[in-house]
Amino acid sequence: MSEAAKRFLAAILLFLAAGMLVGWLYGSAWGGLLVAALLALAWQIRQLLAFERALRTGDFSSFRYGEGIWEQLFSRFRFEHQRATRRKKSYRNLLKEIRKSTDAMPDAAIVLNAANEILTCNRASRDLAGLRRKKDRGQRIDNILRDPDFVRLLHSGDFTETVDIASPVRDGDWLNCRIVPYGADQKLVLLRDVTERIRLTKMRRDFVANASHELRSPLTVISGYVDSLADDPEKPAHWARPLEQMQSQAERMRELLDDLLELSRLEHSGKAAATDLVGVAELMERSKRAFEGLADTADISVRADVTIGLLGDAGEIETVIVNLLSNAVRHTPPEGSIVMTWEATPDGAELSVRDTGDGVAEEYIPRLTERFFRVDRGRSRDGGGTGLGLAIVKHVLARHDAELIITSTLGRGSEFRCHFPQTRVDAVAR
Repeated sequence: MSEAAKRFLAAILLFLAAGMLVGWLYGSAWGGLLVAALLALAWQIRQLLAFERALRTGDFSSFRYGEGIWEQLFSRFRFEHQRATRRKKSYRNLLKEIRKSTDAMPDAAIVLNAANEILTCNRASRDLAGLRRKKDRGQRIDNILRDPDFVRLLHSGDFTETVDIASPVRDGDWLNCRIVPYGADQKLVLLRDVTERIRLTKMRRDFVANASHELRSPLTVISGYVDSLADDPEKPAHWARPLEQMQSQAERMRELLDDLLELSRLEHSGKAAATDLVGVAELMERSKRAFEGLADTADISVRADVTIGLLGDAGEIETVIVNLLSNAVRHTPPEGSIVMTWEATPDGAELSVRDTGDGVAEEYIPRLTERFFRVDRGRSRDGGGTGLGLAIVKHVLARHDAELIITSTLGRGSEFRCHFPQTRVDAVAR
């Protein structure tokens, strides 16, 4: 208890005792105590009302000096009020600095509440998404940005994924959207202008597709003349080896162009239809038989659940199996083994190809699906594929809502697992 409170209680008790004494002198001690108590109560009520008036008007002149309990209350109130004012001013200045810094960002930043309603946004949001800070406050973001991919991302709760959407402000422009958790039950939507990247990617895809298509005609002519020379019985003997190499390289170039065209087609395609039921076990057996006829091939075994089917494109799924199996065959010695499996998982189904081959160092695994990437740059391409197989696998899986998971240990082998969601899995009719 503070000194002021102690003095206040002492004064009250002393006043009551004095009233009781005066009442005793007049023959009624309890009457005197009651009168003193009423006077003390009236005085404190008067002070309370005066303090309320001072709070209301801001005039504390009658409480600024003195040592009473009410002066102490005023002193404490003034201290807390001044501290709150300083904090409020500090927070206001901090908020202004934050707003200035966010307004200086080239990317749009939009803060949403738990109901996906706009709380605030920065200046770039107006230029990139057409938002107005005051006008659109309280509006649901999915009523303004209605792109299906953005709406799906907004409600998915996946803060690791990003999507590219067409700009709602300028035709031909593109925005990359990312959503991250922000504060308590809030989200922060970040929009970045990626128009230049999208245009460059489209130009690259179109160039590769057009160049690949245009190269097929001259390659066909060259291959025809080379084949004619190779089949000519009167050709000089020393031409045999060069013509054989020319045929081999022409065939390799044809395979490369086919893969480039297939990759270009996949990049321009949307999701694969989920209407056709694919018998994955049958495709795996067919691919196994095709590779078993090759010389110096490792032992290939299939462990597939024939009752599980996949909703998608049978040709593309077979391409995935062939590319993964071809990759395993190239990197597994004849005395090694390759195991292909197709089985159900708690959240879908999984197709995997596991080998006991060379393996890959961990730092190279994220780059295996890049076009033309090779771990050993010194290895001759004559002994390998086109360098596009795993890139094609990745794009086919993306069309089927699946993902490729790669695990490998250098010198002990690799495993390529294709995980399909439950929405792509169905039972095969027997």
